[in-house]
Amino acid sequence: MDHQLTILPNGLRVVTESMPAVRSVAVGCWVDAGSRDESDTAAGCSHFLEHLLFKGSDRLRARDIAEAFDSVGARSNAFTSKEYTCYWAQLRDEDLPMGLDLLGEMLRRPAFRPEEIVSEAQVVLEEINMNEDDPADVAHDQFARALWGDHVLAKPVLGTRESIVAMDRSVIDGYWGSRYHPPATVIAAAGHLDHDEVVDVVERHFGDWNGERADRSLAGPEIGPRVQVVTRDTEQAHLVFGGEALTRTDDRRFAFGILNHVMGSGMSSRLFREIREERGLAYAVYSFRMPYTESGAYGVYVGTTPHQASRVLEIVRGELAGVVDAGITDAELERAKGNLKGSLALSMEDTNSRMVRLGRHELTGVEHLTLDETVGRIEAVTRADVHAVATAMFGGPHVLGAVGPFEASALERHIA
Repeated sequence: MDHQLTILPNGLRVVTESMPAVRSVAVGCWVDAGSRDESDTAAGCSHFLEHLLFKGSDRLRARDIAEAFDSVGARSNAFTSKEYTCYWAQLRDEDLPMGLDLLGEMLRRPAFRPEEIVSEAQVVLEEINMNEDDPADVAHDQFARALWGDHVLAKPVLGTRESIVAMDRSVIDGYWGSRYHPPATVIAAAGHLDHDEVVDVVERHFGDWNGERADRSLAGPEIGPRVQVVTRDTEQAHLVFGGEALTRTDDRRFAFGILNHVMGSGMSSRLFREIREERGLAYAVYSFRMPYTESGAYGVYVGTTPHQASRVLEIVRGELAGVVDAGITDAELERAKGNLKGSLALSMEDTNSRMVRLGRHELTGVEHLTLDETVGRIEAVTRADVHAVATAMFGGPHVLGAVGPFEASALERHIA
């Protein structure tokens, strides 16, 4: 897990990790553009671009790109978040130059043909429909709105039906032209590779790319207690309870990882055991964390019968208060450390997992750590460290996002 980094004259960063025992390579083009960077007119444009760039350039059509990847057995895809977009491929080591050629053509010279914008808009609308048909996804969206309010982090990655329908070529081309530049891009690769050879191939396909990095607003959000509910006649109430948490680079993130595991990140966790195993109040219950540049979130998701929603929320509040009052046990600390170390080691067996870790850290400014260094940080966490993080975060203000057959007023007492 020892990485190498080269910055090209145009500002493009190339970061690699060599895995000599494999014969494949995962490569990703990471662009510093996500839903937080969009204006109201461009809402959902980062994700829309993720679709449109696979439609090709003047030289290559969508079918050419798909057939080229298929002809060598490669896997390729993309994903968009609130803060970045990644276009990736996993392929044989000898096919890496071809993969970088295709990715370079997609990122640098998209055609944005009007008929393809129209057809792909329908695909994105279907994706929005699918998301809105899943009440758990809607509850998570409501949680983000409740937590961040009018802040850019509250914006949905998919945009809205209205913004996608209204989005024309000028908006898409303008957004791409303002955000897709070499200083805002990282090319990460992991697998059977030589760093200098990768840099040479990247220079060939991206070296004459020019442009300046766009600004990004980093104003902190104003957090207050809030409930956001979508009222639906559902069989289950979908609840996401939580609050603000650590930023991406906070040194306490290792203690936070342990706390998250103890609370709700596995079948031995407190919330899973108490809500599902002991009381049978839910099938799905888990905790999560979402770190960003200037803010973050922790949350607990539970799906339960509507008439049990209040009881479940009281248990969640009680479990959070319990760890603030008394901390965690030695056994919980050791079990969580073992889980984090084991999960990390298993993820490092896969070239794509390594590439994602490498590219995301380089783009977002998280320090690169070797496996041994990361294990050392995990091992150094004490019960007192975990207790301090729980005390700092779980005390409120609290927010709640929900979907179910009730109004917000019926749940407001649970965030007081």
